[in-house]
Amino acid sequence: MSKFAEAMNTYKAQVADLGLGISEDLLTKVTKGLGPSIYNADSSKVSGSDQTELDRVKTNYLIKKLGLADGPELDSAIAEVMEKMGSSNRNKYRAVVYAMLCKKFGKESIYA
Repeated sequence: MSKFAEAMNTYKAQVADLGLGISEDLLTKVTKGLGPSIYNADSSKVSGSDQTELDRVKTNYLIKKLGLADGPELDSAIAEVMEKMGSSNRNKYRAVVYAMLCKKFGKESIYA
């Protein structure tokens, strides 16, 4: 099994376990969009307690990639996703977090 397939199996299992309702198609496209960062243990996850990391998600993904305008709704959306992932969950995979944010803002067409 390829490393990509292994990563996808991990992400699909997390989506199923948490009942997030993200389509496999969207998850695959988001994961491919992350490139080699999914193979690095540190960069493949989002730290929900690190404000610098959360600001990076907002700036690099929500604003630059999805084209959203900066505002308090972006911070609250990130906080909502972190809450859904669970505060005790140490494995908040970046691909799953990004797919949830993409779905929340209805920006799936970016990955079409």
